[in-house]
Amino acid sequence: MPFDAASPASPVATRPGVPPLKRIAWAGLGSFLAIGACGLLSEWSGLAWLMAPFGASCVLVFGLPESPLAQPRHVIGGHLIASMIGLILAGLLPATPLALAASMALAVVAMQLTRTVHPPAGADPLVFMMAGQGLAEAWPQLLHPVLAGSALIVLIGIGVNWLAGRRPYPLYWV
Repeated sequence: MPFDAASPASPVATRPGVPPLKRIAWAGLGSFLAIGACGLLSEWSGLAWLMAPFGASCVLVFGLPESPLAQPRHVIGGHLIASMIGLILAGLLPATPLALAASMALAVVAMQLTRTVHPPAGADPLVFMMAGQGLAEAWPQLLHPVLAGSALIVLIGIGVNWLAGRRPYPLYWV
């Protein structure tokens, strides 16, 4: 029996519409503030506050703040767990294709087991393994940029979403 396009069980999906311009503007402003703040804090403090996967985190926190993947538990926890796996494996294995694949797979499994799935954090093990640093010299990076940067994105997310008058962000913490 063929599926009816109007039926909820239909395999035919409809595209989402373009969000309202006001929502798009707030998402752009929030992303600008979060990445700008991380970058400026990096310059002023001499410590890393910024890493590439944070750009994708901003897409979720500011563009889709109601998504479970954008909640603080996922943003901060996902980045911490995935980065820790990358740092540990970087200290144990050379960054071969097999080791990179293993780090990514372990990060996905660990985030699912801890209920901290955050897709941008999936890049963290690759970033740390490909950096080629030893475990001792890379370990402080869990504080800067991983913990400090992801927490700053969440804090700016709280402020921007509050100013925008959106549904409260975060929807939950733990």
